[in-house]
Amino acid sequence: MEDSKKYWVGFNLVKGIGSARLKALLDFFGDIERAWNAPADALRSTGLGSKQVNAVLEVRASDQLDKTWEFIQKRGITVINWEDGDYPRYLKEIYLPPPVLYMRGNLLEEDDWSVAVVGTRRITQYGRQVANEIAGMLAQNGVTVVSGLARGVDSAAHQAALDNGGRTLAVLGSGIDRIYPPENRKLVEHIVSHGAVLSDYPPGTAPEAANFPARNRIISGLARAVVVVEAGKRSGALITAAFAADQGRDVFAVPGNIYAPQSIGANLLIQQGASPLLDPQDVLESLNLAMLGEHRAARTVLPADANEAKLYSILGREPLHVDEIHAQADLPIEKVSATLTLMELKGIIRQVGTMHYVAVHEPEAEYKTVEDG
Repeated sequence: MEDSKKYWVGFNLVKGIGSARLKALLDFFGDIERAWNAPADALRSTGLGSKQVNAVLEVRASDQLDKTWEFIQKRGITVINWEDGDYPRYLKEIYLPPPVLYMRGNLLEEDDWSVAVVGTRRITQYGRQVANEIAGMLAQNGVTVVSGLARGVDSAAHQAALDNGGRTLAVLGSGIDRIYPPENRKLVEHIVSHGAVLSDYPPGTAPEAANFPARNRIISGLARAVVVVEAGKRSGALITAAFAADQGRDVFAVPGNIYAPQSIGANLLIQQGASPLLDPQDVLESLNLAMLGEHRAARTVLPADANEAKLYSILGREPLHVDEIHAQADLPIEKVSATLTLMELKGIIRQVGTMHYVAVHEPEAEYKTVEDG
């Protein structure tokens, strides 16, 4: 397994091989190692152009991969790829998710319950107060706060989550060893101890401006909702909000002074249909995140009544749409929806796409319901 991860890193080092081209390579060769070691003519057979084939051959012929892999091992950096069970669940559902993530820290199952809090680098006192309240409230309710480690709103959100005993994930627009801004190095170490720092860029990648819009789709992809606190007219937070909308995530924006440049973007989002965030609790209520405590307490609970047992018996490894589950269960649709929601909170089923569900655990025996005794 560890050896195969090295080849994932290898393709990540090749310019021009992104999610779509790597997927085509895996579909063609069926295995990352065979794809990495394939001769040039076989690589061309997958649809790669001469430029991409030459780029693969150049990286293979150099010592770049060996040096990068040695650096990863020495620094204790974790490499996660599409095939890993700990690849973030919600991120994996977006269109062409990043094939490789480099991580310091750790991801927990509870990080599935995440909200992104993002905004301008030119934060006002109002923005800082709101970011602190929102991120702090989320952390106090067991919700992981996701952001981009940038100056301003991002840093305030990370710090507020930590100050309130919560978890937070930081997504970088650089290699995981190239912390930007540099004054956040101490903050990063705290995040590593209470969450994770993530990047889809290879170690050594500089924090170039072109990297940040692309990393914003990871921020939104990790989260169930995105909250834009303050954002100028051209703020990167607006890009994150656009990705969130495309990914089917809820988008909230904090209303601001119509004359303040830091609020122009957030106010425009509201005008375009984002939910105005008037109270931090709105996020919990909208996503039913207030039930997170019940989710944790009941994570390993088996079906508790006849309805849960019936739905669980219908579900297996192949995703089923709620309409198909409804048809097989012969229960009212509102009862099916409510029961599925509770079962997901308990962790015994999982939503793997829009309204598609699978069973998390294989049944070991026929479950007795409450009515059966």
